Parts: sequence; C-alpha cells; structure tokens
Amino acid sequence: MSWQASASVSEKPATEFDAIVVGAGVGGLYALHRLRGLGLNVGVFEAGGDVGGTWYWNRYPGCRCDVESMEYSYSFSDDLQQEWHWPERYGTQPEILRYVNHVADRFDLRRDIRFDTRVISGHFDAASNHWTLQTDRHGAVSARFCIMATGNLSTPRVPDFPGLQSFAGKWYHTGLWPHEGVDFTGLRVGVIGTGSSGVQSIPLIAKQAKHLHVFQRTANFILPARNAALDAGTEQRQKAEYAERRRAALATPFGIAGHPPPVKSALEATQEERDAAYEAKWAEGGSISFLYAYNDLLLNKAANDTAAEFVRRKIRGLVNDPAVAELLLPRDHPIGTKRLILDTGYYETYNRDNVTLVDARSAPIEEITPAGLRTTEAEYDFDAIVFATGFDAMTGALLDIDLHGAAGASLKDKWADGPRSNLGLMIAGFPNMFLITGPQSPSVKAQMILACEQHTDWIVDCLGYMESHRLVRIETTQAAEDSWVAHNNEVANSTLYPLANSWYMGANIPGKPRIFMPYVGGFDRYKQVCDEIAAKGYEGFTLTAAKTLALEPI
Repeated sequence: MSWQASASVSEKPATEFDAIVVGAGVGGLYALHRLRGLGLNVGVFEAGGDVGGTWYWNRYPGCRCDVESMEYSYSFSDDLQQEWHWPERYGTQPEILRYVNHVADRFDLRRDIRFDTRVISGHFDAASNHWTLQTDRHGAVSARFCIMATGNLSTPRVPDFPGLQSFAGKWYHTGLWPHEGVDFTGLRVGVIGTGSSGVQSIPLIAKQAKHLHVFQRTANFILPARNAALDAGTEQRQKAEYAERRRAALATPFGIAGHPPPVKSALEATQEERDAAYEAKWAEGGSISFLYAYNDLLLNKAANDTAAEFVRRKIRGLVNDPAVAELLLPRDHPIGTKRLILDTGYYETYNRDNVTLVDARSAPIEEITPAGLRTTEAEYDFDAIVFATGFDAMTGALLDIDLHGAAGASLKDKWADGPRSNLGLMIAGFPNMFLITGPQSPSVKAQMILACEQHTDWIVDCLGYMESHRLVRIETTQAAEDSWVAHNNEVANSTLYPLANSWYMGANIPGKPRIFMPYVGGFDRYKQVCDEIAAKGYEGFTLTAAKTLALEPI
C-alpha cells in the first residue's frame, strides 16, 4: 500500500476514500487536518449542520467550558495560538464555537465535510480490508480506514417519562437546544436535573422565569468558577510561555499545566492547615486546583471527607433556608468522583423568591401531564420543561451506529457487558477502525482537546508507519485488549471513583452496564504507554502486509 500510488482525489468516486472520519467536532477536525498531511483522500461525515460537535449542539443558557480557555484550545499551530484572543478565563459556548469555526476556515477543512449526514451502519470486508459505511443522505461510502470521532458527550438522554408527548407546553433538552435560543420571560418553568448543564442554566433561567421549579434527584459537589475577563497581561504571559506550557501539560495527570502536583496527604495536615488550603482553592476557583490541594483526595475516603465537608459548610453558608441547604448537600459520593461542576451564582439562586427546589429522590417524578408533571407527592403546572439529564456518555454515539467487524460480530454484542478496547484506540475484531478518545482512554478525565490531539497524532503516525512498511491492515490482539481492560479496571478500583453512581460508570442510563469507562491512571502515564507501544513497532497489534494473507503479531 502507498498513499502516493492510490488514486488522486479528483479520480476517486465521491463515495470512495482512503480514510473516513465520523464526526466534525474538535477531534474530527484535527484528524482531517493531520490525515490530509499524509496525502490521503479523506471524507468526514457529520450529523450536525456545521462543525463543533458538543459545542454545536449544547447552546443552553450559561453553557461554558470548565477548563480555562487558554488551555482548552489546539496546540498544533503556534500561529493559531498566538492570533486567537480569548475574552474570558473560561470560554462560553458561543466563543468556543466561533473558535472552532475559525479553525475550520483557517485550515480550509469544510470542503471535505458532509454535514447533516448521519452514519447508520458500517461493516468491515476482510477480503478487501475496507470499511463500508451506510449514511442517511449519501448512501454507502467506503474507505480502508475508519476513524470514529463521535465524541464522549454527544448522545443526549431524554428520560422516557410516561406522558411526555401529551405535554401542552414546550420542552427542551440542554444537549439539543434551539439555535435561536429560548425566552423564558414570564413563564412557569421546570428544570429536571442538576448536573453540569442544569447548574449552568438554572441561574439564568431563574432570572427570566415567573417561577422556576428545580427537580433534583442527586445533589452534586459544585465549586465556584471565579470567571472573569482575561486581562491582557495574563494573556500575553501565557502566550509567551505556550510552548513550555503545552509540554508541561503532556506530563500531568489531567493534561493541564499550571497546577503543581501535591506532595502531602490531607491526613498529614492539621484541621487549621486544611481549612486554609481549601479556602485558598475555593477563592482561586476551578476544579483541578481544588483536587490538587492534597495528593490523596481521590484515593483515601478519610482524606476525601475533609474536602467534602469543607464544601458542605460552604453550601450551608450560601443558602439562606437551612432546609433547602440540606437538600443541596451531596452525601452519596466522595467529592471529585463525579465530574466536579463549576458554577456562577448557582447556590445563591435558591435564595430567590421565584425558585423552588424539589427533592425528586424522596418524591420521584411519575409522569409528564398535559399541564406539567406529577410526582408521588404533588402536581406541578408548567409552560416549559427543561431536561438537563445529560448524555449516554462514552459509548452512546458509537453504539448508535450498527457496526460489524471482520468476523461479522456486532459492536453492540461485543460491548453488551461494557466497553472493551485497547488503549481506547482500537477494538479487537474491528480492523482498521480507530477511536478518538474512546472508552478506557483518559478522554473526559483529561483536557479534551489535548486528548484528541494525542490520539490523532498516534493514529496518523501509525498510518505513516503502515505506509512506509507497505502494510494494509492493523488490529489489536484480543490478548492486548484483555490486558488493557484489566489494567483500566485495576487502576479505577484503586481509587474512589467507582463509589459514585456517575455517568463515568454509565449509571445515568437505565440498563447500561456499570463499568468505569475512562482511564484514570493519568494522562502522562497513558501517553507514555502509547509512545512505548508505537516505538516497539505497535506491540499488541497485528499488522498485515500488502499481498500477504497471513496475520502476524508484531
């Protein structure tokens, strides 16, 4: 196989490619850019009407990234880094989407993207070593390589409440927000869910609504963002240090620079020392900084309790009504084992006269009615309902595609008991198909753009290796996959993460297997493993040479 020997872009039919990328979010766009650099004819298929992925779909009020904007950005082009101006410490959804559109235009990426096109199914033909994907608008398309950039938070979960279709008002999901926005002025509104999208949107909806009822099933730990305008001096300093900061980020557990790793246990500090440390982190704002107060907050329950109780005291001080404050106190999981949420004015919102908190755990929602909804204890009338109920995370988008591998086995069957992959990059039995930030990679436990770049670089370097060695097929061995899954589970079980019923575990989706999906051994450790495997000629992967039928593990 040689890219140079393949047909030129103009010679190939519009349905045949060297590589197909599914998804045009931050991962898919970078994959397209890098694959073009190999001289490949690339087709990208995107269900949305434009680029952006999660930032295209999530347009709810207050939507904002929880990683600082100077970090949450591409690192592959220094010109891009230097020219882009981020106005605030944390980027808003409109600003991030504007940035992603700028990247698409600056690198002329749109010409290879088919928008408003959903990939329905795919199967691998072992004889030709090609993938054929069926789309809803462009029929069947084929390529030797398939790169799944489908995203970790891209399949919204709308609860299957009885009676939803009977509701006479309007209902919305935060992950499928109308592009024109929604005006809640003077309306009676119910928000169901207090995860990240609920926490970000509730304060803004409350300012418009005649009355807002918030239905909370699980109280979450929420930290102050301390968002502010990004001053020119800070921006200038960080841009001058970008190269060094990016290198430093690769050597950190979360892929984020600027937070010195802690060296002390919370239990080695006195109560006064801990309170001072947590107070400083609270004042600073941000989630990574808070978790870096001590080195065992995610490893030792007693240590974690000291941080959790500090936050509970803060909540009691922010909410005027003691009964409401008690409902807002998280008690069923260690702090940090669910994604820490950053807020601006969330707890203070419950001091408003037009906001009511409903405990949906003690009084579960039974059904949606034409007038609103009914719990086991009361009925509520609404003009609008907002579902802030999250996503079928990590696996939902992949499993929505009916994928069949080399032996005809379906991905749905293979993942019936939970996802299995090698490094979150490839799946045994699915040759020539790569995942960008798949399950069992750091993905959502790292800075996502950095994680997308690291995965894409590994994939593109692998394809370059295959080109130079005239290889036409690659797949992970079953043994390597089994070993990595076991390692992923071992690492997760050594932490406090599995103690929470989180979307990391699939706990928000009824019937979904309870498997901890991200790799939490650290982005730095993970990257080292990936680099070592590549340096050994892709150890744990089987590669096949052109005009050779035998498969030999490298």
